[in-house]
Amino acid sequence: MKLRRLNITDIEYVAYRLAEETMKWDEPIPDFSTRYTNSLERCIEQPFQVFGGRQLYPGLIKKTSILFYLMIKNHPFQNGNKRIAMTTLFYFLHQNNKWLKVDNQELYNFARWVAESNAKLKEDTVRAIETFLKNYIIDLN
Repeated sequence: MKLRRLNITDIEYVAYRLAEETMKWDEPIPDFSTRYTNSLERCIEQPFQVFGGRQLYPGLIKKTSILFYLMIKNHPFQNGNKRIAMTTLFYFLHQNNKWLKVDNQELYNFARWVAESNAKLKEDTVRAIETFLKNYIIDLN
């Protein structure tokens, strides 16, 4: 099964708008145009990278894990990175006929843990995201 990729339009019109409209916290999310140039593009391209003819992140879980990690850790936006990462996660899974059956607060706490994780432990953190996803992912069909 070929996985559906995300693009900037997906993030802007679905994930970003959804996060902005439905996830209210102490700080508003800045306008989409204030995002950092090329950072978001790198976040959504990396899960589909190929080296020597082999995918660096084979399968939906690995692609989703690195996407979630990068959307949080690379700070493609001035603010709201965890919120946008969470909605992007749901959107990407939905586009690939999956969903997460997880409590919103638990997902937010996990996203905060990823944000606070040591960048030197990237591989361990990405594996923890994979485990988290495997525990909560469900089929939409």
